[in-house]
Order: sequence, then structure tokens, then C-alpha cells
Amino acid sequence: MCIMRQRIIKLLQRHANSCRVSKLKLPSHPLTGFSDFRIYIYIYGETMKDQETLDVNIQEVGALISPSKLGNQIPNSSNATKAVLKGRVDIQNILTSEDDRLLVIAGPCSVHNTDEALDYSKKLIELSEKVKDKILVVMRVYFEKPRTTVGWKGMLYDPNLNDTFDINLGLKKARELLLKINESGMPTATEFLDPIVPQYIADLVSWAAIGARTTESQTHRQMASGLSMPVGFKNGTDGRAQTAVDALIAARAPQSFLGIDHEGKSSVIHTKGNPYGHLVLRGGNQGPNFRAESVSEAQSLCSAGDVRPQLMVDCSHGNSNKDHRLQAPAFKDVVQQRVDGNNNIIGIMIESNMNPGAQKLNGNASSLEYGVSVTDACIGWDETEEILNWAYDILP
Repeated sequence: MCIMRQRIIKLLQRHANSCRVSKLKLPSHPLTGFSDFRIYIYIYGETMKDQETLDVNIQEVGALISPSKLGNQIPNSSNATKAVLKGRVDIQNILTSEDDRLLVIAGPCSVHNTDEALDYSKKLIELSEKVKDKILVVMRVYFEKPRTTVGWKGMLYDPNLNDTFDINLGLKKARELLLKINESGMPTATEFLDPIVPQYIADLVSWAAIGARTTESQTHRQMASGLSMPVGFKNGTDGRAQTAVDALIAARAPQSFLGIDHEGKSSVIHTKGNPYGHLVLRGGNQGPNFRAESVSEAQSLCSAGDVRPQLMVDCSHGNSNKDHRLQAPAFKDVVQQRVDGNNNIIGIMIESNMNPGAQKLNGNASSLEYGVSVTDACIGWDETEEILNWAYDILP
């Protein structure tokens, strides 16, 4: 029987990759039969019962504040609400040609310091007052940054700039900043990346973007169909405008999808569809698409898709070959197209900060240079003021 005992041990060892021996008690005395074995085996493979199948790659799950709780902590004010609603109506009227002003969305590539963003907003609102009869200025206030691979994903996700990912703090700082900017009378624009974020801050936003990396996403098209403000869909990173045209068709239709309510509960969301979507040309891997020929082609695609031909041009990204020094020439080219009669160019976006260029994050926020982008390079304030004043002078 010792031979039989050895065979059983070898059998267990042979199947070690597919079996877990939870408890194996073998008697030391000569065996008289199999009944003397007390073997408890949990089988893996086809008969697996105890292997984990859920959250295998999840390291930790933390609590997230609900939209309603954050809203109660940082409530919207009457002055901010007026600025938001006026901004939305003004943009809608520009899209429908009831308002013939040029929409200009200007601001940092991303916000990483709220004090610096407020300093910028004060300068921008002062400038906007000077040009408001010809140009509607809206501040770009971006908290989420889609990454091609990996990198800092924005203040909302990592407000401390050190990979601690205090998202609750990021949501709080984002809402506080939007509230302060709107209370000053300056409407705001942002990109929505995570589909639950609008529940936290959308009541403080007058214009929203769906970025080049997410324009083709069904999730973002559905989300846009329920947003309360005009939405610009950027062409894809390959430069194709058709991707955004398809998105516009989807976003103006009613949609039903999974989401959260204001209490943070998982919900089924049913939307009416967003009638104020439009195309944003931002260039692509093949080069810029802000020049007259590209703009005309994009407007033809819009007409063929039965979506509004009114569009915006983003002077950064592919339209500047990611060289901030090329934003101003692109801006002036697009304004000139508008002066020459293309009134379907309803808006221009520029990435602008207090100081030009960009800097890298180093884990120490206090060592960063004031007013300089930590993501894409931006033009500085002096150049921003110069090109907006130039546009004001040349526009009819």
C-alpha cells in the first residue's frame, strides 16, 4: 500500500498547476485502504469554484462624493447662474446666425493651479469687455486631459500634481474655480472626458468639447446628447472630419445609456438629444485643416450629413503642429476667412496662458514656473491680447 500512497502523492504533484491542495493529511502508518486518506482538494480549471473572477486587477476601491453632496457644499450662485445661461444663449445664437459675433474660446491647455487660472480670468474678462460688440470671449477651463499613452490626466484626477489621485479634492477645486470665474461674469468652456463628470460641474459650463480621441466613442456621443450646453466635436486625430459629422448626427438624437444620477446612484439615462452640436477643426496627423480649402471641404461634409455647417477652428494641436508659435498665424488666417465672407466660421479656439511655452511636472508643485502650462505649450498673455485686438480691428 506504500506504493499506492506514493502514486497518489505523485498524482497530486502532477496536477499542481490545475489543483490547489487545501489540506492533505496522510497517515504515517502503513495504509490499509483509501479510507485512511483525508484529502480536501479544490479543483481549478473546468470545475473551478473558488477562483476570483471579479476585480482581479483592481488594487483599491475608494468612496466618491455624490454630485448632490458636492453641489450642496459648493452651491451655484445667482450671479454664476446668470453668466452660465447668458453664455449658453449667446453661443446658441451665434450657431443659429442670430448673433453675428465671432466666438473665441481662450485659456490654458489645462488648469493645474487655480490661483493662476483666476489671475488669467481677470485679464481675460477685462479684454472681453473691450471687444464684446464683435467678439464673444469664453474662457477655456480644462480639468481633464486625454492621454495618447500615459501622463498627468488633469487637475480633476491629480490636483496635487504628485500621483496621489485625490479625485474628491479635484472635483471640489474644479467646481470652486468654475463658480468663481462665472461669478465674475466670464462664461466657461471645458472638455468632458469621463462620462460621470458632467453631473458634478456641468451646471457651471456654457460650452463643452468632445476631444479628438473620444469623438468616435459611442459613450461620449450619448453623453453629449444629454448635455445642457452647446457641444463642439473635434475631428479625429487622423484629421478626418467625417468622424465628427457622424458624432453630431448621433448626439442630436435621443439616447438611452448607463450613467449616474445626482445622488451618485447607477441609473438608466434617457436624453432628448442636443440640437446645438457643431464641428471643431483641430488638424490631425496629416497636418493642419484650418485653411480655406479644408474648411470648405468640412462644411460640405456637414451639409451632406445634414448637420449644421457652422464650425469652429482650434488653432492649437494639429493646426499648429503642436508649436504654440504657430497659433497666431493660424488664428489670423481663420479671421481673414471670416472677413472675406465665410460666416459659417463661427468660432476660434486658442490655447493661451499667462506666460508662453510649457514646463514638465516634477512632483514638486511649488517649484513650477508661474503661469506656464504643464501640458501643451500655450501662447502668452501679451500675444493673446495682441491677436484679439487685431481681430477686433479687422472684423466688420
